[in-house]
Amino acid sequence: MNTSGSTPARIIALATMTLATLALGYLGVRDTTTPAASPSAKVGALTLNPCTYETESGALPADCGTLTVPENHDVPGSRSITLPVKRIRATGPDPAEPIFRLGGGPGQTNMTFKEAARLSDRHDIVLVGYRGIDGSFVLDCPEVTTAMRHSADLAGSGTTRRTSQAYADCARRLTEDGADLDGYSLPQRVEDLEAVRRALGYQRINLISQSIGTRTAMIYAWRHPRSIHRSVMIGVNPPGHFLWDPTITDDQLARYARLCAQDQACAARTEDLAASMEATAAHLPGRWGPLAVKSGNVRAATLIGMVNSTRFAAPLNAPSILDAWLAAAEGDPSGLWAISLLADLTIPTSFIWGESAATTMIDAAPVDRYYAAGGDQGSILGNAGADLLWAGGGLTKAWPSSPDNREYQQVRPTDVETLLISGTVDFTTPAELATRELLPALRNSHQVILAELGHTTDFWRYQPEANRRLLTTFFDHGKADTSGYTTHTVDFQVGPLSLPNIAKILVGSLTGLTLAAAALLAGMTRRVRRRGGFGPRTGTWLRVLTPVILGLGGWSLAVLAVSILWPAAYLGDPLVAVPPVGAAIGYGAYCAWTRRDRTSRQRHRGLAAAPAAALAGAWLGFAAADGLPGVMTAIVGAALAANLTLLALDMIGDRVTPLPER
Repeated sequence: MNTSGSTPARIIALATMTLATLALGYLGVRDTTTPAASPSAKVGALTLNPCTYETESGALPADCGTLTVPENHDVPGSRSITLPVKRIRATGPDPAEPIFRLGGGPGQTNMTFKEAARLSDRHDIVLVGYRGIDGSFVLDCPEVTTAMRHSADLAGSGTTRRTSQAYADCARRLTEDGADLDGYSLPQRVEDLEAVRRALGYQRINLISQSIGTRTAMIYAWRHPRSIHRSVMIGVNPPGHFLWDPTITDDQLARYARLCAQDQACAARTEDLAASMEATAAHLPGRWGPLAVKSGNVRAATLIGMVNSTRFAAPLNAPSILDAWLAAAEGDPSGLWAISLLADLTIPTSFIWGESAATTMIDAAPVDRYYAAGGDQGSILGNAGADLLWAGGGLTKAWPSSPDNREYQQVRPTDVETLLISGTVDFTTPAELATRELLPALRNSHQVILAELGHTTDFWRYQPEANRRLLTTFFDHGKADTSGYTTHTVDFQVGPLSLPNIAKILVGSLTGLTLAAAALLAGMTRRVRRRGGFGPRTGTWLRVLTPVILGLGGWSLAVLAVSILWPAAYLGDPLVAVPPVGAAIGYGAYCAWTRRDRTSRQRHRGLAAAPAAALAGAWLGFAAADGLPGVMTAIVGAALAANLTLLALDMIGDRVTPLPER
């Protein structure tokens, strides 16, 4: 390589800046959109500035800012926190009462509402950040995420014990950091909404809530009935039901079995869908070939994914999941392996676990009763969903329950005009719960049950124009107009991207990348041994182009190995990613750098330095991102570090005259 001139210096400078960027990521110097608490801001102060808000129909004019509130509204002198506030302005003249949106979760943001444009013609749409998630203090529990990531089974007894302890450790750490955990309850969230209503000068507001957000809407109606004009609840969760009811879950599977019997293709695969699932669940395959299938993962992810009866929420939705279970009954458990893997990759990072614990503790008493009675008594999917959410019942002892919760653990009557919307195949918030437990207490209410729809994703994605008509006619006129809907039929056909096919494509890709990297390294090694190496131009291109193949191939080999030998390992763990990525890229860079005219001493230095530098660069790069994205940053870090080190060896060592390209 020609080391004269300024090119090597520019390369070094660029590499150094890139590595510095990775280091900043590792050190935690990252951008954040969470508003910081202002020491000078007064409680109740709302600051808004003009902005835009992106919806499914494009950007709409809005106001964005922050509200300062007490961490605990019931404690005089409580420290202040700030919450983000966004008001999407009504696009039409003479706007009516605004609509405050309450999203679901638990443990998920309230600041995303792309369907807002459906309601903004006559109404301001107001989003208030949830305390503990969107505000200046986040109830983040990396202890819980770590416990879940390093589990042999997300719903296994060992994992639930470790998760319960992780919740306790997190609660203790947050308290030592100055948090008042009693302030992160649903009643406290209601007071945030009421503070925004007053600050914006609205006399009365409408509420649109979904899933766990419906519980907040109930408490708002009970605490401040005069503040609410009308309330729409989608996927209604009455008190006591932050828990999958095994009996209702089996009833929902039986309903799907009846729908399957009416579908020609589904009926051809099984005489009774529920019976096939029950037989498979009783002897759930522990392996697909050599790859581990985690029983609790499959059962819990099945419950979570079955809330959507349409394929909008790919790849975990009812048609895809049922297809995977039927394939397992037919002797192909690959789809169950895909469900198990997706659970490992997504569930640990899908929620802010501390906020999830704080809000769900309002139902700690019924959960304790459930586990004291023995929990599941033999349903098809078992206790996995409850064990995941409640750490096998241990969460109720590990996390403090706010005193605010005591008043709102039973249904209370209200005169607030309310529309309840449910789907007939919603596993998380079954329609019958709203009908049986909540509707009798609503003195001025309507209920709409949409046939063969699941949870909230189905509601928003299916027939959006009918959806808009139903909501706007209720908010504007108090009528539940379902005339825009046509009958929905569950489609059991999943197409080419079924979970079994996804599993096979994934394993084939991992195997292919492993073989490609092995073949590439073998070919480069053979060239070095037989012809002494590569010419300068070819070597340079190889050092630029091969790291992605080598890095992904090395990681793919590690993924396959741990999936077979060490199922409790997290696939995004640094021990899974850094050594194979660093070793493969470092050795590949050495082979591409080697030439016939290098001395034995130079080659030994390069062989020692390149892999060592690549390992260090991979570690630094992996630490700049979290989980699976860290694999790509590890590849970048390893390639930069190895090549920078080899470049430095050329600059400080004996110079050689490059041979002409052959």
